[in-house]
Amino acid sequence: MFGDDGRGRTIERPRMRTLTQEVDTDRGPPLAVTLQHVLLAVALALAGQLLAAATVGNPIGLSGIAVSHLFLAGFVGITIMGAMTQFVPVWSGVALHSQRLAALEAWLVAAGLAGFVASMVAAELTLLHVAGTLLVAGIWVFVYNVARTLWQARPLDVTEAHFVIALAAFLVLTVLGYLLSLDFTQPLFTGVSVTRPAVASAHATVAVFGAFVTTVFGALYQLGEMFTQADDDRLDVVIQRVELLAYPVGVLALATGRLLGHATTARVGVVLVTGAVALVGVYLARKLYRMRTELSTVLVRYAVVAVAMVAWAAVTLPAWLAEPANRLTVLGTVASEPILLVGVFGFVVVGTLYHIVPFLVWLETYSDRIGYESVPMVEDLYDTRLARVDLLLLFAGTLLGAVAGAIEVPAAVELAGPIAVGLGLAVVAVNLGLVVARHGPLSPRGLLIPPLSTERSEDA
Repeated sequence: MFGDDGRGRTIERPRMRTLTQEVDTDRGPPLAVTLQHVLLAVALALAGQLLAAATVGNPIGLSGIAVSHLFLAGFVGITIMGAMTQFVPVWSGVALHSQRLAALEAWLVAAGLAGFVASMVAAELTLLHVAGTLLVAGIWVFVYNVARTLWQARPLDVTEAHFVIALAAFLVLTVLGYLLSLDFTQPLFTGVSVTRPAVASAHATVAVFGAFVTTVFGALYQLGEMFTQADDDRLDVVIQRVELLAYPVGVLALATGRLLGHATTARVGVVLVTGAVALVGVYLARKLYRMRTELSTVLVRYAVVAVAMVAWAAVTLPAWLAEPANRLTVLGTVASEPILLVGVFGFVVVGTLYHIVPFLVWLETYSDRIGYESVPMVEDLYDTRLARVDLLLLFAGTLLGAVAGAIEVPAAVELAGPIAVGLGLAVVAVNLGLVVARHGPLSPRGLLIPPLSTERSEDA
């Protein structure tokens, strides 16, 4: 099914089960580049959960910061980089600027993050900025590559506009993060009005809400409609317009208020950010209520995301209004933070991976065989029983984390949360790994060092 966006560009609105026949992925990177991002992201997520479980109640060095970066920068960040690199050219109908840069970015971020985590755990911070340089370089390569790609797609639709805002946030967060890494050994904030905790709060705010949540919003506007086959009605359009205006302003106000210690400015941001997150949750829930497709592995996880968005906003709003600049509640309260990290980010990423990986593998292996032999459907490539197991584990991990944050619980219950999340991610890794191993054309070496096309992109 195809439609027109009113600008003369054709929009693909394929049904879930015919998507393989209607999307032109030739404009995106090779399969190996996307799978490389997924492989590194999942590996870093598993490492983070192992570190989290090993240090519950017994932190090692700055292991808390290391765990948060492994999950956010590693799992969420690299997945977003891979998904956006794949998604933007296909959705926008333009060629990816550079396949080689796309393959390079993931390794730079992974290498920088590995050095960062090692320094944090060992509490050896003298070379932290060296690892930070690799990490920043990888993110800047990603921003440049996707920005050059989006430059060809003007004028921008609502999804592309969110991606541009997210790219700007990626640049800001890297600057703030690099300054923080330098400050460990070369104090930068002594004798100035801006304190290190304030910069750290602003850095986390821009990273999570400016870069990651903004990307999620933009993707869900397109993917929600595509997977549910429920066209936008008037209320959907109003929600998109209100959110696109209010949310970036809210993130800017919240980050600025936290950076400068202006409580009033931060509270304006609190209302706009939490309100926008709840609105998008309502938008997604309405899409799911009106869906015209069968309930799928992806949609079940998106249903959790819709509920988690509203729940996070409801729990976080009063606490943030009371103390908008509290450095211990930058991502939400102790109870609502797991809802955001696992209930929103975790389920968005896993749900999307359950489509991206099988779809790209199917396209590479089976698309040319249609009409000549019997071929499986995309959903047949992964094990639905394992998908149900990881769903239950991740959901349990979210609830356990929220409960442990809300009330005092035994240490065993507190430990059970990260263990459940880690096991859930491990099951996801096994399930998707089996898809690639059984159906994919690539060797393990091909995933680590992707074979790239020698053709230049349209604007190279």
